[in-house]
Amino acid sequence: MQFRLKENSVCAEKEFELIKITSEVRDFIAETGIRNGICYIISEHTTTGITVNESLPCVEKDLLEGLDRLVPEDYPYNHNHYLPTYGTIGGNAPGHLKSLLTGICSVFPVVNGELMLGHAADIYFCEYDGVKNRHYMIYIMGE
Repeated sequence: MQFRLKENSVCAEKEFELIKITSEVRDFIAETGIRNGICYIISEHTTTGITVNESLPCVEKDLLEGLDRLVPEDYPYNHNHYLPTYGTIGGNAPGHLKSLLTGICSVFPVVNGELMLGHAADIYFCEYDGVKNRHYMIYIMGE
């Protein structure tokens, strides 16, 4: 059994954005030489997400707009107050809640060296808290 881990960086161009990372995941699987196993993709942040969906601009727009309707920016969140431990005002409660809805990880089988992903599906890193440098892990175990 082999275990391989890679940390990737990503930076959104917009405050809220879905960023396709499928090719990075497939490339790392190929680099590892692992033929059969499991691949985990995990965000390192609590105001981001990892999700899978159809890769069409209209679907991406619908996903972001749907999350906005579920978690509006202008709600009086408890997190929007001064946080002495951070020395600033917490204003990213919607990002935390959107992260909770999409989750911060996805898991896929790897069979014969290929990521088992639906033909119309892509893996997305979801940014819910602005233009920031972020990180996610690709962890593969198998043989």
